[in-house]
Amino acid sequence: MGRSIFCSLALLAAIGAPGVATAGSKVITHIRTYDIAGESGQALIDAMDKSGPKHGFLTRAIAQTSYTVDWNFDLRAKADVCQVRAASATLDMTYMYPNVTTPMSPALRKRWQRFFAGVRAHEQTHGRIARQGIAAGERAIADLAVANDPHCIKTQREAQRRVDTIYEEYEAKQVAFDQREHRRGGRVEALVARLVRER
Repeated sequence: MGRSIFCSLALLAAIGAPGVATAGSKVITHIRTYDIAGESGQALIDAMDKSGPKHGFLTRAIAQTSYTVDWNFDLRAKADVCQVRAASATLDMTYMYPNVTTPMSPALRKRWQRFFAGVRAHEQTHGRIARQGIAAGERAIADLAVANDPHCIKTQREAQRRVDTIYEEYEAKQVAFDQREHRRGGRVEALVARLVRER
């Protein structure tokens, strides 16, 4: 189906930000759309191929999930032992979806709704994996304590190292999920095929 079978994940760096931790991690979600027009499934695919979010340098995606993660560590030293008293993260996530601006026939609307539900489920899985990564990061940092660290420098570095390790692990899960979904004959290709089918 050409270049338009991508749903995209923008991988943005996890950021460790030392400071006073808030009570628990939080997720901030944004929904953005881009307009497309067309009177057939193929026309809508072509419109997404032209106007969708960038996927690499030369292609565009149907939809996209992008996010950043900001970590806050509450570090306290006592008797030369520095401990992470609390850790929290803010996951700032943006979903980008296509929005059809032209009237659709009942048959096309039905196919579009089925297609869009599949696209949204794909992107929300990316969001769920990101949230799982935050939870794993919190577990990895819990009760971290480093001896001979009165200024908490070594503890800060170790907390950041653990966060970075978890981040890499869960980004690998994001990539593996996309590879399954986008393989030839996979779920995304099937969604596109059902949308362009005229009956």
